[in-house]
Amino acid sequence: MAAATRVIAYQGLGAPTATIAKEAGVSNGSLFTYFSTKAELLNALYIELKGEMGSAALYGVPVNSDMRTQMLQVWRNWLHWTVSSPEKRLALKHLCVSPDITPQTRETGIQLTAGIATYIERCRMNGPMRDEPLEFVGSLINSMAEATIDFMVADPVNAEHHSMSAFAAIWRAIA
Repeated sequence: MAAATRVIAYQGLGAPTATIAKEAGVSNGSLFTYFSTKAELLNALYIELKGEMGSAALYGVPVNSDMRTQMLQVWRNWLHWTVSSPEKRLALKHLCVSPDITPQTRETGIQLTAGIATYIERCRMNGPMRDEPLEFVGSLINSMAEATIDFMVADPVNAEHHSMSAFAAIWRAIA
């Protein structure tokens, strides 16, 4: 999976399975011992990365704190995972637009990140976005996260400032 992550991150979804196998140090035939098709490999990788991201985002959230503090921790964890795992971020971006990712796999991805959605839902309960579809609100937050991550990577000296400025904007928009 680590080899597939690296190859897909830098070569995209069109990367040959032979390249993934070579990166993993196995023969191309051995790769198909574990995955019957490239699409099956891509779906497994999508689930692994979504699960890792979802778990990382929820790590150490102070459950006895107010909603803002909890959401801020989710935000920081999410950004930390993506900034510290650039290959995983790139691979996941490719996989998110892949036609090979099945509806069942996408549903599993939603379930694996449901904890993040729960925090968003609770934060927006009485806010200006309360009547908007959760998927729409989540997409807006994801777009802001992507822009923030790009700035954090390009300007690491001011990474914390970028993170907090974006969070303040998100909080005003949803809470």
